[in-house]
Amino acid sequence: MEYTLKFLLSALVGFVATALLSRPVIAFAKRAKANQTILFYVDKHEGKKGTPTMGGIMFLVGVCVPVIAFGREKLGIVALCITLGYGLIGFLDDFIKVKLKRNLGLKAYQKIIGQLGIAAIAAAFCYTNDAVGTLVRIPFSDVYVDFGYAYIPFAAFVFIAMSNAVNLTDGLDGLVAGSSSIYFAAFGVMIAMAAYAAADGGRTLIAAEYSSLGVFAFSFFGAMIAFLWCNSNPASIFMGDTGSLAVGGAAACVAVFSKNALFAPIIGIMFVVSCISVILQVLHFKRTKKRLFLMAPFHHHLEYKGIKESKIVSYYTVITLVAAIVALIAFTL
Repeated sequence: MEYTLKFLLSALVGFVATALLSRPVIAFAKRAKANQTILFYVDKHEGKKGTPTMGGIMFLVGVCVPVIAFGREKLGIVALCITLGYGLIGFLDDFIKVKLKRNLGLKAYQKIIGQLGIAAIAAAFCYTNDAVGTLVRIPFSDVYVDFGYAYIPFAAFVFIAMSNAVNLTDGLDGLVAGSSSIYFAAFGVMIAMAAYAAADGGRTLIAAEYSSLGVFAFSFFGAMIAFLWCNSNPASIFMGDTGSLAVGGAAACVAVFSKNALFAPIIGIMFVVSCISVILQVLHFKRTKKRLFLMAPFHHHLEYKGIKESKIVSYYTVITLVAAIVALIAFTL
């Protein structure tokens, strides 16, 4: 019961802290003219010009409050630090865009170097931490595979893949906020179950670590719900790379730290769709000089097929919810 109360409070405090920050952050972003630059070829988003960006700041601060209050064990704090690290890369990218009034922020190699650096640190931490280690659970079974030395490149890949996949998905109002809120809720439930199992087995130190990670996951759930309030169509503010890279980093943390990295592609199926659609578009165009999709990532293709933005967001959210239920079923087997 102690863990349940802590998790519920984390979600509530994450929500309230983010909600309270929303108005001052939006007001400050407007005064600072921190407006999103719209890509010229995304003509359907012409009406979004002037919308402030870097809204990820509000939910990052919102998550810090409950994690510091309720989840001060190593897994929760390290997850928060890694998330803030990815958020810092995104902030620098957004700041350059806003300052120079252009859509190009950090150069691609600069972003990937930063992402690689944080991913390597996160992977090394997991490898040496007793609560994480090198075991990875196989979905739809209770089998764990020991990756050994291969775990470090595997974990690093998950962090880089998730941060970029979420970043690519952040193209419509409420798209990432809606999908990721379900993602964090699902992983929160899985982590909570692991915490209770560890406590029942007398592994109190491991249970405490999982508890802090659960606080982190539920804090993000609450914060993303609050952010969705002002990010749903028409958005009052965008999360920017400050938010999307941080969300991707956090999504990797809850998956990898809980030994459930292979569940991430299931629950985060729509992030995977965004990433794969871009890869297929590039490969197909290089081979045939023709586009496979009207525009990539896939949500833009749906836009150009005439589907309303709000409808696409609903599709992504519902599919993520169904995938989360499937993953939770797989986790209990």
